[in-house]
Amino acid sequence: MRSHWSHKLFLKLGRRPPLNWLLLCFVSVLALIVILASPSSNTVDSVPSSSIPDIYKNYRRIKQQAASDYLEITSLSLGISHPRELDLCSKERENYVPCYNVSANLFAGFHDGEEFDRHCEASRSGPRCLVRPPKDYKIPLRWPAGRDVIWSGNVKITKDQFLSSGSMTKRLMLLEENQIAFHSEDGMNIGGVKDYSRQIAEMIGLGSDSEFIQAGVRTILDIGCGFGSFGAHLLSLNVMTICIAAYEVFGSQVQLSLERGLPAMIGNFISRQLPYPALSFDMVHCAQCGIIWDEKDGAFLIEVDRVLKPGGYFVLTSPTRKSQGGSLDAKKTISFTPIEEFTQKICWSLLGQQDETFIWQKTTDVHCYLSRKQDGVPPLCKGDYDAQSYYEPLLSCISGTTSKRWVPIQKRSSGSQLSSVELAIHGVHLEDFSEDSQFWASALRNYWSLLTPLIFSDHPKRPGDEDPLPPFNMIRNVMDMNANYGGLNAAFLEENKSVWVMNVVPVNTPNTLPLILDRGFAGVLHDWCEPFPTYPRTYDMLHANGLLSHIINSECDISNLLLEMDRILRPEGWVVLCDKLHVIEKTRALVTQVRWEARVIQLQNDNDRLLLVCQKPFLKK
Repeated sequence: MRSHWSHKLFLKLGRRPPLNWLLLCFVSVLALIVILASPSSNTVDSVPSSSIPDIYKNYRRIKQQAASDYLEITSLSLGISHPRELDLCSKERENYVPCYNVSANLFAGFHDGEEFDRHCEASRSGPRCLVRPPKDYKIPLRWPAGRDVIWSGNVKITKDQFLSSGSMTKRLMLLEENQIAFHSEDGMNIGGVKDYSRQIAEMIGLGSDSEFIQAGVRTILDIGCGFGSFGAHLLSLNVMTICIAAYEVFGSQVQLSLERGLPAMIGNFISRQLPYPALSFDMVHCAQCGIIWDEKDGAFLIEVDRVLKPGGYFVLTSPTRKSQGGSLDAKKTISFTPIEEFTQKICWSLLGQQDETFIWQKTTDVHCYLSRKQDGVPPLCKGDYDAQSYYEPLLSCISGTTSKRWVPIQKRSSGSQLSSVELAIHGVHLEDFSEDSQFWASALRNYWSLLTPLIFSDHPKRPGDEDPLPPFNMIRNVMDMNANYGGLNAAFLEENKSVWVMNVVPVNTPNTLPLILDRGFAGVLHDWCEPFPTYPRTYDMLHANGLLSHIINSECDISNLLLEMDRILRPEGWVVLCDKLHVIEKTRALVTQVRWEARVIQLQNDNDRLLLVCQKPFLKK
């Protein structure tokens, strides 16, 4: 695969009876013979120059049709048939998120808040159907306009819910007819977002929030992100901020953030860890996120400590606590709260308190944990908890202290191209890393030229003067379903594409997520035999290199994977799959089930792999 790719169209899906395509194949061959056997007197000298392109196009069309018929015969010989198209789901499933069925979770015996957690085993049953968009759904506005204005019909929020959501919401969000408008970057100081970000920077000793990256803060986990305004501001500073919030039926923070083109996913840690390895983030932020941090003997704070890198920061903003007498100054003399006492036990230093904001810094000294022997101090974990962390139970011990990645954030590279020393920590050779980067830089240019409706000769849309070329539709939210080193993400950055990438590392594969996060990218561990924790219609492009082979080897159903991909893909969104020839042939037959328009692209100098490029249509009925 690692070579320049041909843009030549290789295959057009069809649903013709065998007799038709056999007859067409015969006619095609006959027409080709006629064209090639034309007398020399009827060549360039006797044919007007304007006719030459038509002859060339006809030749290409005949050749493409012959290739299509050949693969059709191959599919039939392998016993591959086109399955019946799936029906659209009922209206009640427009915002369906598998694994987060609260009623089913309660019936399964989950309680004490765990019914809102992720339980895939409790919701495996259900109809196999395509989740349809809401009646008033519209294609999102292109970035950056889509960051500040979204269609209200695209998210599940009502006017009554908006009006009852508090004064802060009304300052940051405006509901007008069929649109929801958010304060733009220039107007964020109305809601205090810029001032708040600058306050945090000053509290950790910086001159302004523009110095976050220089101080080692490149990736932030924002717990309970509201409508994403804080993350939107930080992204303007090139700080990758990932929103996680609990599943919500109405007015979801995650759905609103993704609709704005901001990184987000459903996630909480009521009883289990987040799907990130130890030492993942430079800062963890919580502004009135609803978590009672001193519950469960500090297990929530231990989880924050687990994902926080050495020297990283925990920012907690919550309503100011008052004494029984109501004195506003009482907080200055009040004894340590349970949260403040516990943070001392896990070697966090309180950097400061200003108004309702507290900031702690995690220690960079691993020996600190060994020196604290008083009662209630969590012990160090035994064993390697750094290898994989995928929804394991919450820990009661401190992890990550024996990891080679125990490096203070202030000593890490500020760019996405890691040094040879940093790569060695991850067990990656510089030559392999450089080769991977060069490959994806070339691959992205080929991808971008393919992402246009013009490759579909029967596509009803044509880019007009007012539309960008290519792609025709907005591409902002991208998911790399088998990300490896995050090379596709890096290529997008180098090409200055206005996208962000959710880099997914499948479980039971080499865990490259620490390397991806160290590059300053968004990423998560996930088992693709299960649904992804996001709302429907939240990604513009899904990319997977070699994932289909991994799914087959893990004995999961590819048709279930395609159904899940269709759920999280926006109408008119794109799918790019690269894999072995026989896997692509099987998948090409299955995509008819989810009604995607598809083409197979041949790769130059690679006879064992093919590229399958698909576009999801805008289905309403």
